[in-house]
Amino acid sequence: MQSLYPSILLQHAIDEFAKLPGIGSKTALRLVLHLLKQDDQTVETFADAIRKLKKEVKYCKVCHNISDTETCRICSNPRRDASIICVVENIRDVMAIEDTLQFTGLYHVLGGVISPMDGIGPSDLQIASLVERVKTGNIREVILALSTTMEGETTNFYIYRQLEKLNTKISTIAKGVAVGDELIYTDELTLGRSIVNRVPFTGK
Repeated sequence: MQSLYPSILLQHAIDEFAKLPGIGSKTALRLVLHLLKQDDQTVETFADAIRKLKKEVKYCKVCHNISDTETCRICSNPRRDASIICVVENIRDVMAIEDTLQFTGLYHVLGGVISPMDGIGPSDLQIASLVERVKTGNIREVILALSTTMEGETTNFYIYRQLEKLNTKISTIAKGVAVGDELIYTDELTLGRSIVNRVPFTGK
């Protein structure tokens, strides 16, 4: 197939950028042309950052958040309240909640939500390790801060059933987050209030 662009190298670079989520061919072309205008050192620094991210990034052995070390900076911070765990779907949700400056406990990143349609079950997520944290740690509260989608609610209920007999308070974010919303699309003020005004999770 003949390339739409004057250079096969340009075509290949555009194709790779266009594989990124939210990046169409026009945006990919703009990004590639921008990089072509940069000096060699700038482009090498950019490429090296991506290579190092892929090869050297770690996942916290406690909460499964992205980290540069075995234990992330949040879990290793003595000023955080280690008795409260906020359960989130992904790393972006950790960032969204941290931006509110309203939560000072620790996190647990599941790595997704239960979704039979997508072939994702409880064993594909970090649910068992959450249960072990609650069993072995001095945890007084678990906050379920998953998106208010059907999959999020299903995961909330499954986790609740796993934890309900462990003598730990289980709560969920207040309904300031609209049904069907993901946390990353919720403004900081609303999300912050939803964390502060969390309510007991009843499993109903």
